[in-house]
Amino acid sequence: MAANQNIPTALRHLNPLLIDELMEVAIEKDIPDKTEILREGQYVKVIPIVLDGLVKVFSRYDDKELLLYYIRPNESCIMSFSASMKNEPSKVFAMTEGATKALLIPTDRVDHWIKKYPGFNTLFYQQYNLRYSELLETISQVLFNKMDRRLFDYLQEKVNITGNNPLKISHRQIANDLGTAREVVSRVMKKLETEGKVKQHPNNIEIL
Repeated sequence: MAANQNIPTALRHLNPLLIDELMEVAIEKDIPDKTEILREGQYVKVIPIVLDGLVKVFSRYDDKELLLYYIRPNESCIMSFSASMKNEPSKVFAMTEGATKALLIPTDRVDHWIKKYPGFNTLFYQQYNLRYSELLETISQVLFNKMDRRLFDYLQEKVNITGNNPLKISHRQIANDLGTAREVVSRVMKKLETEGKVKQHPNNIEIL
């Protein structure tokens, strides 16, 4: 069996025999910042488990994007898992935010592992529950919250998951994640700054 310190936390509750099989075929990969690891229409060949860093999962329509959720360390992409199990093309995009290390699990073995090791399902059931809650929150934000609340909540979450404040982020990137126009973000940022909630610097935004 692989040395315990080399086994990702997300896998340690699994059957040791399954862990052995996973670690034999999985590939640990360092992925640079802003690398697209999945795109809409692409058939999924590997399921990532993030070991370090961050992956953004989003949808795109015409020139608009909408952030769906982030994949944090010891989490996986349930949309990749779902598409691979159905042998369907992906409906989302996924891109790294910052240098990221991930464990890539080949999808051609997943069906075999699910049948041989029923406990393997728990890894993805947990992810389903997590993502379902996050997607409900995204829908609630879009439907019921005004843009100033959505924008400020987005910035606060960004600070929490990256540990960075100020944030090095552009109005264009914020607009893409929130599915709105850059001009709208610029106008709302000025409002938040007037209210004393944020401070805009030449290259970053500080949450106060």
